[in-house]
Amino acid sequence: MKIIFTLLTSLIFTLNVQAADKPNIIFFLIDDWGWQDVGFMGSTYYDTPVMDALATDGIRFDNAYSAAPNCAPTRAALMSSQYSPRTGVYTVGTPERGNTHERRLIPTINKTVLDMPIVTMAESIKAAGYNTAFMGKWHLGDGKEGGPLMQGYDINIGGNYSGTPMGGYFPPYENETISDGPEGEYLTDRLTQEAISYIHEQSADKPFYLQLSHYAVHTPIQAPEKTTAKYKNRQSDAYHSNPVYGAMIDHVDQGIGRILQALKNKGFDENTVVILTSDNGGHGPTTQAPDLRGAKGTPYEGGNRVPMVIKMPNGLGAGKINNTPVNSIDFYPTLVELAGGEMPQDQITDGESLMPIFNGSDIERDALFYHFPAYLQPYPDTTTWRATPFGSIRMGRYKLIEFFEYGQLELYDLESDLKETTNIVLDKPEITAKLYNRMLEWRTDTNAPIPTELNAEYDVKYTPKGYVTWEQVQEKLAR
Repeated sequence: MKIIFTLLTSLIFTLNVQAADKPNIIFFLIDDWGWQDVGFMGSTYYDTPVMDALATDGIRFDNAYSAAPNCAPTRAALMSSQYSPRTGVYTVGTPERGNTHERRLIPTINKTVLDMPIVTMAESIKAAGYNTAFMGKWHLGDGKEGGPLMQGYDINIGGNYSGTPMGGYFPPYENETISDGPEGEYLTDRLTQEAISYIHEQSADKPFYLQLSHYAVHTPIQAPEKTTAKYKNRQSDAYHSNPVYGAMIDHVDQGIGRILQALKNKGFDENTVVILTSDNGGHGPTTQAPDLRGAKGTPYEGGNRVPMVIKMPNGLGAGKINNTPVNSIDFYPTLVELAGGEMPQDQITDGESLMPIFNGSDIERDALFYHFPAYLQPYPDTTTWRATPFGSIRMGRYKLIEFFEYGQLELYDLESDLKETTNIVLDKPEITAKLYNRMLEWRTDTNAPIPTELNAEYDVKYTPKGYVTWEQVQEKLAR
């Protein structure tokens, strides 16, 4: 398959595809950036004038979701436009997280490298005649074993197997794909400068696709002291107050501003698509309260509802707020369409192109799905699991979650209860049945594995209480 795409790339070059007909594309992916961790989504503590202006100049998506509640599976979905049962990337590292005696089930085996036969978004964009560059966090393989250079990118700066900057945000970075800078250099700023240098090297003769996947604002929580001091002296709001985390977001914002200025300096700003989003919900020093429940790693809205903006050339759609549920899997078909390319034949695409939204209509999709057959241990300051094995579906205004350990069901009306405070499974059994049966159909279609093998070391004292199952819903429907 990849040989075919290489040949297609050569053919496109021989046909002299004109760069003027194709927009440049810059994709900013911020790590662990929560739904409300930016001014345009309501924070008054984080100073984000550049990103706020970007939201004004583009379309803001207020029902945007990451494809998973944590890093690697979202990145696999982004690059493949496939749900996790198709890629086999369900979580980060081992799925057996947390205390053994608290896990009732043996979780599904997890992949940590995106399979090489998958034709990636970068490969499809490259085949459409683009230069391609990756900078920052990759987290889907390393070197010849699935690194960015093997998955469609001409250049890789900073991308390897790791989900976190191993040496921290200051040199030495302990990363073979990016050289150490001078003492005091900040990794976020370094990646910004690498992106600017790349843009300066481009010409109008050929379009480029640049993906800047920042390690920020993932742990470790580190930032330059000067910017941190700014936030120590800044008035906190009711939910955001960590000065180091604020400084991390600040450096991302400043960097985006410098990159957008570099586009202007090169005369590319009128013909560049800019995407800004996150790989999952925020956690740690930030919170998605009061609007959302949960955080990174959880099945609730705080786990995978993320900020998202797309700025199109010529101000198309500028200033609009769209409430259509969209997902990381949608970027691949969207960007390939923008690039004038083709989606790979004989490879399933789960995402939908968002171009109809920019053209004044909407996308046609009945539901979004999640499948997480793994465990995520509690955060250090809590005793509650971030996630036990679960699956979920968002259909219209409703969201249904099924936890696999005991078949617990939770149904929420996201229009009237965005905070997911009231489980209405038995109040609306018909809605529950509709979503549940659709989710079962999807699992069959994707061959989604459901863990059923019991863990012999499980202690039954951890059995949850007061939950509702599918059998109870059926009984309610039969009355």
